[in-house]
Amino acid sequence: MIVVHRLFRRESALLPRLVRGVPDGGTARATKVAEHLREYLAGLHSHHSLEDELVWPLLRERAVDDELVVRMEEQHRRIDQSLVAVTEWIPAWEQAADHIAGEELALALEEHRTALLEHLDDEERLALPLIADHLTVAEWDLVGRRGLERIPKDKLLLALGAILEEATPPERAYFLGRAPLVGRLLWKAVGRRQYATACRAMRAPLDGGAGR
Repeated sequence: MIVVHRLFRRESALLPRLVRGVPDGGTARATKVAEHLREYLAGLHSHHSLEDELVWPLLRERAVDDELVVRMEEQHRRIDQSLVAVTEWIPAWEQAADHIAGEELALALEEHRTALLEHLDDEERLALPLIADHLTVAEWDLVGRRGLERIPKDKLLLALGAILEEATPPERAYFLGRAPLVGRLLWKAVGRRQYATACRAMRAPLDGGAGR
């Protein structure tokens, strides 16, 4: 979970900068950033819905701290609420790539990140110890398997790259060790290069100081 959380911390910080880095009228670039943003939203929704379906109910049944489970669920709702403005501004900004819509979208993304970081911090500090104590290895593995099943097959290597980008060597070994042999071979042959290329294309405008 902590490794996956790094992905959401990183991308939620990059997204407002990516939006602000699109020049007025740059609709082609806005479309690419909007697609990346929608993939982020889909990934975050999948991650949280899996917790809502497979983690919090078990903790509610087995753990004594029901108040914490309520807190986690409420934070999920606040994160969803923070994304209402984001999803409302994406179409207008993508269509025209004007500065006003872009700034509104960037501000909404920053408000979202504030709600997200509060939840990730609490989840790692307070919920993970309860998960370790009250969920079996098989139950926790199911969360990961279901998450993998929800990723479109043509996005699997990019998703793996996003997870591994800031992983430590032991963490990388753990994730790659759980992948099938064909997956490990594909990652080594084309996946690393594919992810690096995608990152350069998406983040290149930031290298020159565009956005903030």
